[in-house]
Amino acid sequence: MGNSLLEILNVRVVGSGERVLVLSHGFGTDQSAWQKILPYFLRDYRVVLYDLVCAGSVNPDHFDFRRYVNLDAYVDDLLNILDALGVKRCAFVGHSVSAMIGILASIRYPDLFSKLILIGASPRFLNDGDYHGGFERAEIDKVFAAMESNYESWVRGFAPLAVGADVPAAVREFSRTLFNMRPDISLFVSRTVFNSDLRPVLGLVRVPCWVMQTARDVSVPGSVAAYLKSHLGGPTRVENLHTEGHLPHLSAPMVLVPVLRRALR
Repeated sequence: MGNSLLEILNVRVVGSGERVLVLSHGFGTDQSAWQKILPYFLRDYRVVLYDLVCAGSVNPDHFDFRRYVNLDAYVDDLLNILDALGVKRCAFVGHSVSAMIGILASIRYPDLFSKLILIGASPRFLNDGDYHGGFERAEIDKVFAAMESNYESWVRGFAPLAVGADVPAAVREFSRTLFNMRPDISLFVSRTVFNSDLRPVLGLVRVPCWVMQTARDVSVPGSVAAYLKSHLGGPTRVENLHTEGHLPHLSAPMVLVPVLRRALR
């Protein structure tokens, strides 16, 4: 399984440091989302990059609709990659859905992770009673309908909203990787993410966490960062980034890099 998985998910290990740093991208991107961040970590880390199975850069034949019904299969992929590479301990940076994947992986193998850095993280995107996730079920159903009826026009509307800052290059880049995804896979993964609810397991996390929260993230209200801080079981810090949007690594890498470096110290 090991080697084929490394090939299928385009695993790359770069850099010359002693310590291992894993960069795991979010929905709608692939590992190229880290390209503006990466150069700043190559001296001090061995950096592991990979693509989630749903990414447009992965052959869609490998996306098993029966297997990837929840986040556990994505967690298996991450753990299998680290095992195949012989990684015994790493710092993990996860964006969006990969923040959830990292949380679940750390619950299974706490000793594998020295730290979780969670960018644009949410344990649940849907509102529920007094929990404010940012979305009502009816709104999300509208989004799914839009994705299904005209994926291209949905991407053109969603990409600038998600980037959330006036950075045309970042909008173009996010649009490119969204368009690379097969629309049926994109929709299926969106449903999986919106049906996920990690709130019951947050207390099981023992690993130190840094939650990176931007202003005006269309997907994650600021209150979610506070929720994570009060419910994650390990020592948790919230870092408010002085930038906007859901994809700071694409739109404001120079804001993110020094904060990441500090979090990894």
